[in-house]
Amino acid sequence: MMGMHFGAGAVARRLAARAPLIARVSLALALACAGGAAPAADGIAQLRQFVAETRSAEGDFEQIVVARSGRKPQQASGSFAYARPGRFHWEYERPYRQVLVGDGSTLWTWDPDLNQVTVRALGDALGATPAAILFGSGDIEEGFVLAGGGSDGELDWVEARPRQTDSGFESLRIGLKDGRLHSMEMRDNFGQTTLIRFTRLQPNPDLASDRFRFEPPAGADVIGELPGAAGSSGAAPTR
Repeated sequence: MMGMHFGAGAVARRLAARAPLIARVSLALALACAGGAAPAADGIAQLRQFVAETRSAEGDFEQIVVARSGRKPQQASGSFAYARPGRFHWEYERPYRQVLVGDGSTLWTWDPDLNQVTVRALGDALGATPAAILFGSGDIEEGFVLAGGGSDGELDWVEARPRQTDSGFESLRIGLKDGRLHSMEMRDNFGQTTLIRFTRLQPNPDLASDRFRFEPPAGADVIGELPGAAGSSGAAPTR
């Protein structure tokens, strides 16, 4: 949140340099969606409720990455779906198409422009990243220390700091409203700040199982080891 690093800095570099998107998405990857029906008392309670009650979701997202240098912000948008734990489809549609698929054990990142697929073990890719809040097992406080972030009059905020020092980002702010996860702000170790806003969110929908399957397209350059294959980097894709 996209080898792939789930994180915001890589997304900005992909948008600027047309290199394969490697997101720790932090999805960038990433996180979203409705919690329970009744609003909780504060941000932390709402976040815990969201994680406990929202086992799957789908919707759209808008993303803005601001560099420490102050150069023009990089904007992206797309759609997502997930079913915890470890299954998700996160797709950037603008300004360039990029597809990230987690099938429960493997993370696939496809760059259609280059027809290049990067393959990683899903557990290694998620780690203590923002993506783990959405796609992980649901034990949010195993990887993060939570603290109240106050309210800005519209959203209640939660400060989440990773317990692992090598997580790739410094801090994470999660904004909730009426029991719904609305926004995320991430600051990575390069000083870049990523804002993700979630829209058209649908909690716990019926999702087809093949939504989280991926096969490398014909002729794709595959980087990493395909599941069940003995080969390594550069292994030919299988159908």
